[in-house]
Amino acid sequence: MADQPESHDGMPEENEVLRATRLARDLKEKAAAKAGGIGWKTAAGIGVGSAALLAALLYAKSGRK
Repeated sequence: MADQPESHDGMPEENEVLRATRLARDLKEKAAAKAGGIGWKTAAGIGVGSAALLAALLYAKSGRK
């Protein structure tokens, strides 16, 4: 990549996008390595909570009085 400045060790300098990508990949690998994960009840609760929050936000922005 010619458009990125090189650091002293010859590797491209890490910017915030590359750093975020690396951190997300590391978290994904750690989550895959974790045994068990979250249960279906927790996942369902997160889904229902997210849907309720979205519905509340849409209702608040609708302008109903």
